[in-house]
Amino acid sequence: MAELTTGVSWLAVIAGAILSFLLGYFWYSPMLFGTKWAEGSRVALNTSDKMPMVAMAAQGIGLLLMSWFVGVTANTNALFTVILATVAFAVLQYSGNAFSGKNSYARIVDAGYWIGCLIIMILAQGLLRGM
Repeated sequence: MAELTTGVSWLAVIAGAILSFLLGYFWYSPMLFGTKWAEGSRVALNTSDKMPMVAMAAQGIGLLLMSWFVGVTANTNALFTVILATVAFAVLQYSGNAFSGKNSYARIVDAGYWIGCLIIMILAQGLLRGM
């Protein structure tokens, strides 16, 4: 169990999760891919007065866990492990989205978001480790 906490840069973990959450705000907004993604996902973009709080809370927790995973693998010099795991997850999500009827644009946007999060989290580890 010690390998999950010893030497992990918690500043980098938290920064990676927060920055990834902010990436999602822009990624799924009309400024970037949101409008066409919503059409392909058969959902309506929410207004700020109707935010899906359960989904946002789950997203925040998931991003924190993923960023922690990146931190653990950065600490053990096993970043390729988290890269492989994230790519596998993105492919599985692409598959699940295909089963649920999302169009190819929405599936690619979702998978791209996870790859973007991974890049942010790795950069956070590289820049903030040791602070």
